[in-house]
Amino acid sequence: MRRRTRYSLLLALAIIAALVVAVLLRKAAPPEVARLLPESDAIFYANLRPIRLATHFDRAQIHRSPEYQQFIDATGIVPERDLDAVAFAVHRMPDPNGPNGPVGYSEVFEGRFDGVRLGRYLRSLATSIEDYDGHTIYTIPVGEGKDIRPFRITQLAYDTIAASNMPTTEQIHSILDRHRAAASPFAGSSLLRARYRDVPLLSPVWAIGHIGLPFSDRGYISVFGLQLPLAADTTFVASLRYVGALHLRIVEYAPNETTAANTTQTLNTLLNLFRSIQQNQPTNPNDAALLQMTNTIKIEQDKDHAVLSANVPIELIKQLTAAPPSPQP
Repeated sequence: MRRRTRYSLLLALAIIAALVVAVLLRKAAPPEVARLLPESDAIFYANLRPIRLATHFDRAQIHRSPEYQQFIDATGIVPERDLDAVAFAVHRMPDPNGPNGPVGYSEVFEGRFDGVRLGRYLRSLATSIEDYDGHTIYTIPVGEGKDIRPFRITQLAYDTIAASNMPTTEQIHSILDRHRAAASPFAGSSLLRARYRDVPLLSPVWAIGHIGLPFSDRGYISVFGLQLPLAADTTFVASLRYVGALHLRIVEYAPNETTAANTTQTLNTLLNLFRSIQQNQPTNPNDAALLQMTNTIKIEQDKDHAVLSANVPIELIKQLTAAPPSPQP
């Protein structure tokens, strides 16, 4: 083999190997909408494409409020049809009883948008407009009375929108800064860099960080009015993925094995209590999918982790994504 031919072949193989490595790294990297989020206490992500394919929630008949219908008519955006991926950052507020509530949110949406119509609609509602790094940020007041909060929204690209209801522009500016420098597949907030590696591969839905903050009550997590033995700032990694069935996994990252053991024991006690109560309740067909999932729940200790796992019936996902019933006239 001639030397030039050999070098050409080696160069081609090196390029192919580099492309393969780049593709594999890209697949292992966090989704772009999550990488754009600012520093936060928790992150939630959902790839809506497989959920829409499995549940057809975009075909459901929805009773829309006049304001929601006005948004659709003005922008042409039908969220249940046009959104492909969403990522939310949860920010703990310094004063949970203050005018901004216990938590604030920043979000990035990926999908199909008509930028011209959306910009025209946002401009008609905005009380102020800012140009930052070549992007227009619209500030729209939302809420009523003393609960009014600024909602800032901007279009990052033809298929990406960002928003935040935090009191200052810091978070929305951070998203725009990250968008400008988002070439690296491993960019992102410190929380994302620290915990995304713990998210199971190919999970279309996941959450990391202090995900209990939106459900906190007096410093503890409350679900359906039941206070769990978990502080609101407990670190979790939760995921939902398909492995023969929809598998839910929630991992508590406890400070030590003793704490993880106590959490596991207490949650198992509450789970057994819940199951015994359900056995004495009248059967409701609408609760069949929820009960089916409840019967598969396992709570186990793995060193300094408490791990909850369960199989989620697709029917339960359909119920959760279904439109609420129309109000009676």
